[in-house]
Amino acid sequence: MLQLLLPQRCLVCGDAGSQLCGACRSALPRLVPPLCERCGAPTAWPVRRCRECSGRQLGFGRARAAVAYDASVRRLVAGWKERGLRRFAYDAAAVVAECLPRPEAELVAYVPADVRRRGERGHHPAERLAGALARRWGIRCEPLLVRARRSERQRGLSLPERRRNVTGAFAATGPVSDSIVLVDDVYTSGATVSAAASALRAAGAPQVDVVTFARTIRLNRAT
Repeated sequence: MLQLLLPQRCLVCGDAGSQLCGACRSALPRLVPPLCERCGAPTAWPVRRCRECSGRQLGFGRARAAVAYDASVRRLVAGWKERGLRRFAYDAAAVVAECLPRPEAELVAYVPADVRRRGERGHHPAERLAGALARRWGIRCEPLLVRARRSERQRGLSLPERRRNVTGAFAATGPVSDSIVLVDDVYTSGATVSAAASALRAAGAPQVDVVTFARTIRLNRAT
């Protein structure tokens, strides 16, 4: 009955049928090597640290994303995050699993939501994506992090402001002794996932790697 009254439409092209139709899914801008070994940015050739992450203290070991955050992916993520389309997490997890190998980790965690923003959305995309990926990978998903303090929205802030905004914003819920794959929806500057990973490392995690559905690509990404 719901399908008859409110048929699903592709968030990219608007065709009826699903939140991400087959044609638009095939056309997603997947990220392929060469990539920066540390932060996963596309590079002209393989490098250990690229211009984007060189000289920065990063809390994670390495970061990888499935797709580039272009206009089509931006529409997907906007619908997923702001229109309450919870089920898109399963589509996003399927794309991530297609593009990235199963991580060598013992637990899946996620960047926790700001309470106010979660209340506005009614769900937390990173948590739902982490749960869907954990089931695909056969790894437990645990809520290992909480917000230690409120932070402003990262949107519109400069890179230094983004880093300051999330410094000390996360805390582990207890000691962590396992290697972790930390999940978020979009990697923009890396400031948020780095701060969250630092909190896990401070709690004892020997290794924290980051996986996201999408990643912002900067034009000045020269090696």
